Amino acid sequence: MGRLDQLTFPIVQLSLDLTSLEEAIDTAAVAVEAGVDWLEAGTPLLLAEGLHAVEGLRRRFPDHPIVADLKTMDGGYLEAEMMAGAGADVVVVMGRAHEATIRRVVAAGRDFGVKVMGDNLGAEDRVECAVWMESLGVDFIVHHIGFDERGMIPGLSPMDELDDVVRAVSIPVQAVGGLSVEQAIQCPAHGAPLVVIGAPLVIDGAAFRPAGGELFPVLRRICDEIRRTPMP
Repeated sequence: MGRLDQLTFPIVQLSLDLTSLEEAIDTAAVAVEAGVDWLEAGTPLLLAEGLHAVEGLRRRFPDHPIVADLKTMDGGYLEAEMMAGAGADVVVVMGRAHEATIRRVVAAGRDFGVKVMGDNLGAEDRVECAVWMESLGVDFIVHHIGFDERGMIPGLSPMDELDDVVRAVSIPVQAVGGLSVEQAIQCPAHGAPLVVIGAPLVIDGAAFRPAGGELFPVLRRICDEIRRTPMP
């Protein structure tokens, strides 16, 4: 049985937006002990360490699903195949990519046994983009307000349209982008059962390094509260 054959929601995913594999593995070890379900090889980690990031996480955490946040825009089949070969369970394709790319990532997912997240970052209509990606066969929707976009336009939040996205699709949704701890905890109550914890909650979002303070109790509290949050 594969790691994603039977999903029980809510799921807590830690985004390892770091640039050192050693730091990522150390952070992930604390997260797993605290109750995190999925581990994400964040884009900065993949840029710094490449396939070795996924391979290293897979060796250290053989039973935990690994998300490779490639943000694929082209060459979809090859990128998904490479990440699957390295041990990823989930890959990410962008909704702003060409339809052909999304279809190729989905095809690779079926061929190599990985799930596909479709990310609506930067879409002119995020709700419409989510519906379109579902029609192309992605398994999950990432409803995403980007790091740079939030820096340029203060106050933007994925919570603004989260309910609309959840109502528009029939596949699991996750909200990403500048959420507070409390907002992340409330995502399941909005029907978004894939909860991402990352910068700036446990990662220094400006420097992409581990945040200061005690990581374990923060993550344990977040995991416990997410699992107590009623889902619709």
